[in-house]
Amino acid sequence: MPIAAVLFDLDDTLLWDDRSIEEAFRFACEAAGDSINPQELEVAVRREARGLYESYETFPFTQMIGINPFEALWANFTAGEQPEFRKLEQLAPAYRKESWRRGLAALGVNDEALAETLAAKFAAERRSRPYIYEETIQVLEQLRGEVKLLLLTNGCPALQQEKLDGVPELIPYFDHVVISGDFGKGKPDKDIFLHALELLEITPEQGIMVGDKLTTDIRGGLAAGLTTVWINRTAKIPDPAIHPDYEIGHLSELLPLVQSL
Repeated sequence: MPIAAVLFDLDDTLLWDDRSIEEAFRFACEAAGDSINPQELEVAVRREARGLYESYETFPFTQMIGINPFEALWANFTAGEQPEFRKLEQLAPAYRKESWRRGLAALGVNDEALAETLAAKFAAERRSRPYIYEETIQVLEQLRGEVKLLLLTNGCPALQQEKLDGVPELIPYFDHVVISGDFGKGKPDKDIFLHALELLEITPEQGIMVGDKLTTDIRGGLAAGLTTVWINRTAKIPDPAIHPDYEIGHLSELLPLVQSL
């Protein structure tokens, strides 16, 4: 049965989110002043943010939806119908400041005003850096008209929409956009993939799932019966428990693969 649709993950598949976060951390940490080592501060803030994030009662929900602690350092959580999003909306300002306060304190710097400044700096820097991989548009352009295209992304609806608004040229390529925070479950839950297939009006055998994360994109795609393509740009070590159907190192490799299938 020929391929009729390609489902794409968003972050670090089409958008270069890791670069955006890394640069936001670098510029925010460098703004802390000459007396503070920016690399050490970044390590400390990342550690403290993760620990604080996991301590909240909302953590199981954010795990299910697929929202990581560094996204929460700039997200406002203003959308989404679930009550957990309203809790996150209330928690977010304090979480951002406290993560930076704890990170500074770990380096012996107790300065709440600086923590608040750096928290705002990080969020502003991240918002100003909506990077997209150079081959993304070219690949989508070549696929458009040949197959249906669906964007399947984990995350808070408001944050994922903000990311998409930062690259407005991306959305017109897609027949459908599915965000886990809107659906109520995130990858790798099988249900969100089946929902995507229903929107596309295809069987699993007619679809390809393309993503960078084995534990969400590939595991979930396999469970739903899709052909899975792991994009592994940075030579990550494979997981012996998760076997993608195909592995590529560059998005342009997808085109001949789709054609062959």
